[in-house]
Amino acid sequence: MTRVLLIGDTCIDEYRYGTVDRISPEAPVPIFKLNDVECRPGMGGNVQKNLEAFGLSVHTLFGSESRKTRLIDQRSKQHVLRIDNDIESVPINIGELKNDLKVDAIVISDYCKGYITYEFVEELRKKYKGPIFIDTKKRDLARFDGCIVKVNEHEFSQRYSICKDIIVTLGSNGAMLKSFKKEDEYFPPYPAEVVDVCGAGDTFISALVYRYLISGNLNIAIDYANQASSIAVQHSGVYTLKPEDIELIKI
Repeated sequence: MTRVLLIGDTCIDEYRYGTVDRISPEAPVPIFKLNDVECRPGMGGNVQKNLEAFGLSVHTLFGSESRKTRLIDQRSKQHVLRIDNDIESVPINIGELKNDLKVDAIVISDYCKGYITYEFVEELRKKYKGPIFIDTKKRDLARFDGCIVKVNEHEFSQRYSICKDIIVTLGSNGAMLKSFKKEDEYFPPYPAEVVDVCGAGDTFISALVYRYLISGNLNIAIDYANQASSIAVQHSGVYTLKPEDIELIKI
């Protein structure tokens, strides 16, 4: 079985479902009537679930667990409010990996909570010769040269350097691959009725890793990941692909 080491930030995604029928007499704010609560693994936890959905064996090293609480109107499926309880993590040390480098790929899910540092990635790249995939919110991307980096369009607009291989997800416009030696390559989107984009990036990076490890071809992997994320956004909340979803993806 293909083995992957997943390193990064994780959280609990808590969904509080209810309705809003009136305004508070105390202040001009809606009163949210709570009907149901659901908790799911988010951030790196969602990446783990998606990697496992593709049949990969996943070993994890996670920092402190944060919590995101979303209030969702059951009628419209829209978010009323999100409450973040972010917990800063102690930075991971390369010495903590020990024998964990005997894997087919390393995936880093970096939400900038303090667990992943530039220095750690640089040391890891020197020690590990296999593919390293990074989904990051950091801006000095040149320090990730030698890795396959994935960011979204907003994150890309905020960066102040660029690395050799970077994948930019463009939402409803698909994805783009940038490289020093080649012109930008665009990958068209797959039609989807978007319900919720939460966790779509986690689905993308997981599908990308899975397909790349099979094909060794980054272009094929990006197209595959585009299809996978187009399925995820058709569901409410952070969604993990099911076997029947994966069967719909064209190889």
